[in-house]
Amino acid sequence: AFWKGLDLRSPQMKKRFPGVNAWLEAFEKRECYLAFKSDYYTHVMDIPPQYGPGYDGGFEDKRVEFAKSITGRDGKSWNLPLSFDDELQPLYNGPPLPLCVLEAAGITGDNGKKEDTYQKADPEGMARACRLMAGWKLASNGENVARFAARGGPAGANNPRKTFGAQLADPYAEADKGVQSYADAALRAVCKSLLADDHSAALEDMKADLQSTVPSGKTKDVASSLAYLRDRVGVPRDLPLASARHLRAHLNYAIDTLLV
Repeated sequence: AFWKGLDLRSPQMKKRFPGVNAWLEAFEKRECYLAFKSDYYTHVMDIPPQYGPGYDGGFEDKRVEFAKSITGRDGKSWNLPLSFDDELQPLYNGPPLPLCVLEAAGITGDNGKKEDTYQKADPEGMARACRLMAGWKLASNGENVARFAARGGPAGANNPRKTFGAQLADPYAEADKGVQSYADAALRAVCKSLLADDHSAALEDMKADLQSTVPSGKTKDVASSLAYLRDRVGVPRDLPLASARHLRAHLNYAIDTLLV
């Protein structure tokens, strides 16, 4: 999809290649598949250094459209409000989150099974479960995540680094100490919005929290730190896609708030 503009999961391709799609959907019904099911963005970032660069060409109009969607540059795929499903990457052909998370949220499969499709799930209930998982993962390692994000501050780009083939690999970068505490405060505001019951009110609270905790002279630096983190949210390493898209979108919401 990213390099050629070909969407094998589209209705047209399902008719043309029913066996391929049946095979993929059978995988997706298995909870264990979540443990190694990546998303297109992660693949686009990690495939070139392993196998060589991808080459653009094919269905050009769709290629540009799909590339923007995959990298969150279409104004929709990584921005609030999110659609129930992803336009390119079906989320609900199987469990979109670990079964324990779905059970805790009171979400059951379309046919009453665990390893089932979840296309008929309540959109609000599913979105809340996805946000809660993202908030839980962020809160469970908040200090380290804030230090990691602060690599995106202006001083974080000045320390010596080793070059890697992967575009976003940056294992030797150090945090910008002058930004880290503010990045931490911003991430607490993001986490709070992910964990809240009243999401609309939580987004307004996030705006207020960011305005009160991030000084005007640090807004660009903190926004840069949040973007650094957003671009390095990996699937499935950090979260399943259904939840990762909510984290990316909430980070974008915070970035937009800081840069107003």
